[in-house]
This record gives sequence, C-alpha cells and structure tokens, in this order.
Amino acid sequence: MSQKEGKKFPYKKLIVAGVALFAVLLSALLAYFVPVYLFLPAYAIPAREEGEFRLHFLDVGQGDCTVAEFPDGEVLVVDGGDGSFGARNKILRYLKGLRPRAVSLLLTHADADHYGGLTALCKNFDIERCYLPVLSSEAEDYLEFLAAVEREGCETDTLTRYGKIVKEDGYLVCLSPYLAGEEDENDSSTVLYFDFGGVTALLCGDISETREKRLVREYTGIEGIFDSGEYTVQLDGIDILKAPHHASAYSSSEEFLELLRPQTYIVSCGADNAYKHPSGEALARFREVSPGGEIYRTDELGDVIVSVKHGSYTVSAR
Repeated sequence: MSQKEGKKFPYKKLIVAGVALFAVLLSALLAYFVPVYLFLPAYAIPAREEGEFRLHFLDVGQGDCTVAEFPDGEVLVVDGGDGSFGARNKILRYLKGLRPRAVSLLLTHADADHYGGLTALCKNFDIERCYLPVLSSEAEDYLEFLAAVEREGCETDTLTRYGKIVKEDGYLVCLSPYLAGEEDENDSSTVLYFDFGGVTALLCGDISETREKRLVREYTGIEGIFDSGEYTVQLDGIDILKAPHHASAYSSSEEFLELLRPQTYIVSCGADNAYKHPSGEALARFREVSPGGEIYRTDELGDVIVSVKHGSYTVSAR
C-alpha cells in the first residue's frame, strides 16, 4: 500500500462512522416523533360487517386484553396485557388491523398483567377516553401509564356500579366495583355486562369468589338491582362468560356459575404459566354447571373472536 493510500484510509473510517451515527440519530428521532405502530405490519382481520358487534379476546400470554368492537367502528380496549415486547406489539398490530374509527381504554384494575401495554397504546393511538380503576398503584410503570394518559390529553373517567356505555344496538353496564369502600385490588376489578342484540356477555377482571358470591346475593335478593335506568341486566342465563381471574381455583365459584349458566366460557391465560391457570377445579365446575358448554382458551387456541349478528353469535379462533 502506498503512503498516499494509507492517508486516505482514516477518512473512509470517519465517513462510515458518521453515516452510522446519522442512522442512529435518525432512528431515534423517528422513534420519538413517529408512532411505532406505523412500522408494524397489521394483522389480517376480516372486516366487520354492517351492524356486527365483536369481542376479541387476544392471546397476550399470562395477561388480559379484550377488544370490544362496536357497530359504529369504535373500539374499547379492556386491559392491555403485561407490557412485554411480544404482547405490546401484538395489541398494536391487532388494532392496526381493525382500523378503528376511535379508540378508548378501560383498565379493570391496577395489576401489571392488565395495564402493561396501555402506555404504548396511549403513545401510538389517539385515545378518546380512558377509564381508570378505583384503586391506583404506586408501581413505577403504572405511574408512567398515568403520565402518558395526562400527556396525551385524553379524557379520563372511572366506571363504577350503574356506569354505562350505550352504543348502536347495544350497551354495557358496570356491576362492580362500588363507588366507595373498595380495598382489595382484585375484587375491585371492573365487572362489565354486555348486551348486544340480545346476546349477553360478562367480563369479570380478576374478581375472586368473595366478590362473586356478593354479586349473587345482591342479584337474587333485590330485583333489578344492577339495572341502569332502562338498560337492564339479566344475569340468570348469560351467553358468554370471560372467566374471572384467568380461571384460577379461587374464582368461578359454583354459586356464581349456577346463576349465570353460561353457554360459552372464555379463558385468558398463558401457555405453561407459573400459576397453572386455568385450574382443574375451575374447569371441572364449568363442565358440571354447563355440560353442553364450550370452553375457549387463549393458551390453546390463540385469539378468540365472538361475532354477534342478527341476535345470535358465533365463536372462532385465529
């Protein structure tokens, strides 16, 4: 190599280093100013039909995320998984595939496996409204979520008993928690009753048999106790139950199931999870109370989709 060639070599290294640094800075700027979901491929999800209501129970591992897709094109994301890389991107890609007209969030309670992915949703979507739980948390990542909600400027609210969301051809009513006096994080989970076209579903967060039995006593003791004005709640004989607390052994009590007698059970849990959800005891109670009922598990089937049309529903997995 000549002396002249040797002098040029350091400049080539500087140019390469400069280009690499520019690429890093450009990536950082894009990540800061451009929503991440724009770079993620959308899931291929069949378009919702006219007047169709859908509940999407997403496979986010050992966590919860349910997307209610209303006939008007708006969606309500109930819980957001544990915030892991895979679960977070799954929810972002799924919502991108739905192409919603508007997005609202509802956090049933302040457990990390329920709120973990909501911060990313706040950063990547224009959130119209965020329903916060009655009990907060001092965990650092939960405070980051609250900061994201405030920073993005979306409206906030809390659903307690008799709170409702009314949509085209249906409504949802909150049965629990109470406005005041809540102390247990799991039992203060938001319990939602859906009625769309006469098809009913109950989403229970992580409530335990203690709260279940209290709801049963109230419902059987006072007629219409859960009704919110003209929006009635009919628990004796529902169509779909999202099993409380990932179908743990300490939920889905016999008294609760005997009242509800669901036709379809949805269990959100992770494959080979450390908690051994769903428990054998809960599954046995499902089969005993609803001998002809169907059980759909996200750890076995992936995403589970309930489609409601013309007063009936179908269930599929993807």
